Parts: sequence; structure tokens; C-alpha cells
Amino acid sequence: MPEPRIAVVGATGAVGGVTLRLLRERGFERVRALASARSAGRELEGGLVVEEATPEALAAGDIDLAFFSVGTSASREFVPHAVRGGAVALDKSSAYRLQDGIPLVVPEVNGERALEHDGIVANPNCCAIPLTMALKPLHDAAGLARVRVSTYQSASGAGAQRMEELRATPSGEGNLSMDWDFDGEEFDEESKLRDETRKILELPELPISATCVRVPVLVGHAEAVWVETEEQLSADEARDLLGRAPGLRLLDFPTPRDALDVDDVLIGRVRQDRTVEHGLVLFVVADNLRKGAALNAIQIAELILQRRPVAA
Repeated sequence: MPEPRIAVVGATGAVGGVTLRLLRERGFERVRALASARSAGRELEGGLVVEEATPEALAAGDIDLAFFSVGTSASREFVPHAVRGGAVALDKSSAYRLQDGIPLVVPEVNGERALEHDGIVANPNCCAIPLTMALKPLHDAAGLARVRVSTYQSASGAGAQRMEELRATPSGEGNLSMDWDFDGEEFDEESKLRDETRKILELPELPISATCVRVPVLVGHAEAVWVETEEQLSADEARDLLGRAPGLRLLDFPTPRDALDVDDVLIGRVRQDRTVEHGLVLFVVADNLRKGAALNAIQIAELILQRRPVAA
């Protein structure tokens, strides 16, 4: 099969940089780096020179797969041009995630949906990806009745600048924050997590309550998850199911440091929640730049390439 022609849009950002590195690691060679005009001409690791992302460049017809690691407004502006030029757009913003007719995909959970695209596939929120991977095997075995989740999200989820701010913060002055848009009741991050989880699992009425918090950690998101199942499922049975599920790895006490540069989602602290009849508690950790963003999108692309040959 001919080597696909790939563009990474937003290549100089935190997720874009990881995307480029993972593409190299996975053997993709025809890769271009695109970003804003102020980054054009910059040389990146591996010798790639950044091109300016323009509608004309994206619509030129010489891109098979376009990874978008830019903000929502930029994705809405540029993605249609890439699709018009014949590319499949893999968008990591929230621009298209909940739009009808656009697949929202975690390959280990609903990978078959990636093949139903009409030019755009949405990459989920960096907390929805590990959450749905943990919930899927439990749902298949015992059904989901209710989910409660509290997130501990790293600075890298807010971008490269926030990472630099954390690095410059004196030791002992790190703090928790809640830096998402607020509607008077919940943050948009919390509604995203609920709505995207429902869409990925295809459970539109699933009760989900989320509390999201930013913590002074550079990379790696963690989630404490309380699950109520429809049928009885012991902690031992849950551990067995999770340990055999694709993309998951069991640890006793997983932390963000354990997940750094790791493909798998880490799961631990699996135990009964004795406050409800059919309850489980678990702790979920993932590298939010890797599996929570870049790797998930690349895995989607690999699924698509298995079914769609590209031009020589």
C-alpha cells in the first residue's frame, strides 16, 4: 500500500509535537508540519520545517490524512478545506465531537465507527478516552446504571504555555484550579465529559456526574470513578475484565508519572463501593498528550488506512 501523505496542523503545540514523534515511531514517513504564520519556517526535531497552515495548502489535494491539534475555532475554519482537498480530517478539538453524523471514536471502544466517516472523525476529550476504555468492559459484562467521576487534570491539558507557567511556579506554590468556561452550574469540561462518554458508549441516557479539577502536574490526567452496574459484578471479576481489555493495564496504585509516555491506560484501586448495591470504585490514569490525544488519533487513522488505500 502506498505511504499516506500526512499533515499535522498545529505541529508546534504540545499535542502536535507528540503526534509528530509518534508518527515517526510508527513508521510514517510522508509527514508535513503545519502551523500558524508566526511558526512558519521553524525547524522541528527530525528536520521538518513548519509550513503555514492556509486554506489553499490544505485544499491542494496532496494530503490523505490531516491531524488537527488546534483550537475549536481554528478547526472549524480549516478542517473543511482539508476535506475539500480529499483528506480525512482527524480533529482533536471539540468542534465536531457532538455533531450528528460525525464519528467520535476511541478505537478500543467503538473503532468500527471510524469507518463511517464522511471526511471528518472527531478525537474525544482527553478524559473521555480513558474513562470510556475503563467503562466499556464493565458495561459489556454487567450494564451501566450510573457513573460519577472526579478528574485530576494536568497542566499540559491547557497547552504548552500552561506547562511553562507550572515549570516557573516556585516549589510549594502549586495550586488546584478550575479554569474552564462556567455556566453557573458546571464547567464546560464537565458537560463535555458527560456528553462525549454517552456518545462513545452509545448510551444517551446514562446518568453521569463529573467534577473536573486542574492539578499542578505537568503531564497525565487521573480520574476517580464510581460505577453502579445493573447486575452484580465483584471487584475480582472487574479486575479480570479490565486486565484483559485492549489498551488497559492494571497497577495497584497508578499515578501520572507511571503513565508518562505509556500507550496504555492504567487502572488500579479496583474495589467494591459498599454504599450502593452494585457499586465499584476505580482509579484511572493516562498520558493525556499520548493516549489522551495524539495516539488515539493515530490509531483511528490506522483503522481507516486498513480499509482505504491511498493514492501513490
